[in-house]
Amino acid sequence: MKPINDGHVAKPGLAVVEVAAADDETAFAIQELLATQWAIAPADRTTHEPGESGVRLRCYLDLRQQPEA
Repeated sequence: MKPINDGHVAKPGLAVVEVAAADDETAFAIQELLATQWAIAPADRTTHEPGESGVRLRCYLDLRQQPEA
């Protein structure tokens, strides 16, 4: 994955969450769970690093905002 951009964590309440999971379904389920609690910029795909097990997903949280309904 690319390095985290300073702008994504520049203010209190902003966070980057990286999920490591066995499969896409699990990673996206975690993202959906986070989206029920906080405003997020969701990922539309996972990544897989050769030689590593499972997949990774990165999403961006804004704890200062309520999630969209």
